[in-house]
Amino acid sequence: MKVLLGLSGGVDSTYSIKKLRDMGCEVECAVLIMSEHTDVELARESANALDAKLNIIDARDDFEKYVINNFVSEYALARTPNPCVMCNKYVKISKLTDYAKENGFDKIATGHYVGVNEKNARYAIERGTDSHKDQSYVLWQLTQEQLSMLMTPLFDTNKNNVRKITEEMGLEASKRKDSQEICFIPDNDYASFIEKRIGKFPEGNFIDKTGKILGTHKGIIHYTVGQRKRLGIALGEPRFITEINPTDNTITLAKKGEEGCNRMTVCGLNFQRSEPFEGTNSSFKVKVRYAAKPVSCSVNMKNGVAEVEFDEPVRAVTPGQSAVFYSENEIAFGGFIQKSAK
Repeated sequence: MKVLLGLSGGVDSTYSIKKLRDMGCEVECAVLIMSEHTDVELARESANALDAKLNIIDARDDFEKYVINNFVSEYALARTPNPCVMCNKYVKISKLTDYAKENGFDKIATGHYVGVNEKNARYAIERGTDSHKDQSYVLWQLTQEQLSMLMTPLFDTNKNNVRKITEEMGLEASKRKDSQEICFIPDNDYASFIEKRIGKFPEGNFIDKTGKILGTHKGIIHYTVGQRKRLGIALGEPRFITEINPTDNTITLAKKGEEGCNRMTVCGLNFQRSEPFEGTNSSFKVKVRYAAKPVSCSVNMKNGVAEVEFDEPVRAVTPGQSAVFYSENEIAFGGFIQKSAK
């Protein structure tokens, strides 16, 4: 089987070359140029170290269109996007799949710590066995066609073992730290990045749930729902952001114990293990943030919109973020959080 592996030069994708070869695959690699910050030389170094052919794919136009523009516009609407969710569907997996089909590859592969399962002619992402590295949350938008092409050789692999083996192999990738920041904003100052593109956002008021003014904020793009630290306001007790209103330029703060919500509305759905359905289903667990634990919930589906009620209050349910619903360890479906409520 001839496989095209997405290669960044990090330890995970580098080790994936070895893992795929151990599975009997013929492997070529591809580095996707996403922005001016893409380091092609890191990928080239890893490919050369393992004597793998490296193809270079220019993805800058699509990355600008589907990831950066979405990132900026969502923040301007007081929503908090996850750029990896958009990138995986519209850029990374899309570009790899197109290149593979055009150049005689049977499959594509990535270094994500997830599995891909097929059952009853439907494909679904499965959570990785290394719970600390599971990356299923950012792959909920992948289509059935994309999933049918995808291999994920690190599904049953432990990250510590990956570093140990690559170090024993003498690979420089074993020393590289995992990327934590947004790849196209390496200094992580996303507010400055956005304001350079669309202008400075005005100051406004912090308010409580009754509308009482508590202080002044420095512009809505500097904050996100669920945030507690770096608010720039001293109130003598912890306060959490529960709502950002771009219409009247206010940010609502709640006291500790008041920040949880019981319901949310989710739109823009994509189904993997689950078929689209109507009515109520209480068999799912849902993650509302990448690092959150899945929580039990009841889903009432009507006309492609999911009204969700949590079994227990959940904090930091953030408009613009992804809600990913699991059936056991597989993604049933996912969508974008529109709003939350007590």
